[in-house]
Amino acid sequence: MATRRQEKVASIVREVVSTAISQHLSDPRIEGFVSVTRVEMSPDLRNAEVYLSLFGSDSAAQGKTFTAIDHARSRIQSMVADRIQSKFCPVLRFHIDEQFKKTLETMRLIDKAVSEYKHTDSEEEPDAISP
Repeated sequence: MATRRQEKVASIVREVVSTAISQHLSDPRIEGFVSVTRVEMSPDLRNAEVYLSLFGSDSAAQGKTFTAIDHARSRIQSMVADRIQSKFCPVLRFHIDEQFKKTLETMRLIDKAVSEYKHTDSEEEPDAISP
């Protein structure tokens, strides 16, 4: 379980990384929508695992976007260092968040099943019998 300090630092890291990607990186390889889904801090606050969800046109574009963000890691890390009041700035490690994609796919399948159920349910309703 994360301590309050870990949660606070993780929140700052998430905010700074999100802002850096959306407003400060002008790499043409970054396309589509990028979201920081979560940040996990090590107990000593020296490492931050940053999970990104990438919504691009295809997997190749998502790969280029991730490469561009990873390439800008030191620049993003310096932005984090400017915001954190700490002796050490956490080392950022970026990961593609597959869990988020799985959650979206599960939700899509549930919606599809519900709509199919409603469709078959409406076809099976008998006509009203008049006396």
